[in-house]
Parts: sequence; structure tokens; C-alpha cells
Amino acid sequence: MTDLPPDGARTSPSTARNRQPILDVLRPRLAKDARVLEVASGAGEHALFLTAALPGVRWQPTDRDAEALSSIAAWRVASGSANVAEPVRLDAAELSTWPAGPFEAVVCINMVHISPWAATAGLMTGAGRVLAPGGRLFLYGPYVERGVETAPSNLAFDESLKSRDPAWGLRDLAEVKALAAGQGLAFAERIAMPANNLIVVFERT
Repeated sequence: MTDLPPDGARTSPSTARNRQPILDVLRPRLAKDARVLEVASGAGEHALFLTAALPGVRWQPTDRDAEALSSIAAWRVASGSANVAEPVRLDAAELSTWPAGPFEAVVCINMVHISPWAATAGLMTGAGRVLAPGGRLFLYGPYVERGVETAPSNLAFDESLKSRDPAWGLRDLAEVKALAAGQGLAFAERIAMPANNLIVVFERT
């Protein structure tokens, strides 16, 4: 994958920082031929980087935003990737937009805190429907944890998000776990990541 964005593609500095740590978590936890649904793929850079390192994985990128879908498509064409499908529109909160599945994994990077709570609720419902038994949901981002001191940088980030949209903000991980449990997704792992982020893994029971 080239780091230079092709025409029509967007880029994010944060992707360059977090893509390798995310890959390090996913690589041992995904079957070599896993079918993966990525919710809220954004610019599409994660999809292309991760699939270049996991060539047997079949990756379905999605987003609700038309510009993001165009960016994903541009990265996909420029890369010539054979294991990334054409991007499709998916709004996590609208279950009618979810594909049928099944998938061995659902991956969602940096959406939960930059969207209304309804999107997280829809994510859990949708993942519960499309994951194969034993399939895993991987969430990446910052969270608030009860009994764990929140880093000052995350508190400032939370305030910044809420100033942009009161419906956004860092979520209480206990509340996210409760939503997941209600959709047959059992909490499996909490993995500390750089810059005070987490990967939280749930498994379809």
C-alpha cells in the first residue's frame, strides 16, 4: 500500500500511528481466511494496510458517509488489492443497511466515541446478527473505565468531542459491555494500546 493518497482519497495522521499496533492484535486472533466486516471504515487506510499484511482475509469495508466511501474506493483501486471488497454504505444505527453475513469478525475503529450512543447500540445488535458462532467483535478507541483513572489527555479529548457534538464522547466501558451482553456478545479481552486507547474484544456465543 502506498502512503501517498490517490486522487479522491483521504488520509488521517492517526492511522499511521495506530495501524501497526492494531495489526499486531488482529493477526493472531483472525483465521487466515476470515471474513471481516469493518464498520465505519473512514478513509479506508486501515482496510488496505491490514489486508496487505493479512492476504488471506476477505475484508468488507463500509461507511455511512459518501465521501468516505469514495475515499475507500480510491485507495482500493490504487492498491490493486484482491482481498478488499468494494465499499458499501452501512449506518451502524440502521439495521436495514447491514449485510447478511456471516462474518468471522467485525472490526470497528474509532467510531464509538465519535457517534451518538444509538450507533453503538446498533453496532452491538448488528454484530450479534452477522457474526458466525464464535466470531469476534473488535473495538478500538478510548474508554472510561470504572475504578481506573482516566488519562488527562482522554478527559480533554472527551470535552473536545462534546463541544463539537453533545451526543459524542468517551463511553463507559461497563455500559458498552452491557449492550454487548444483551446481543449475545460475551466480553473476551481488554487489550491496552498506545496513547491510552484500548482494543476490546467480544465473542459471539
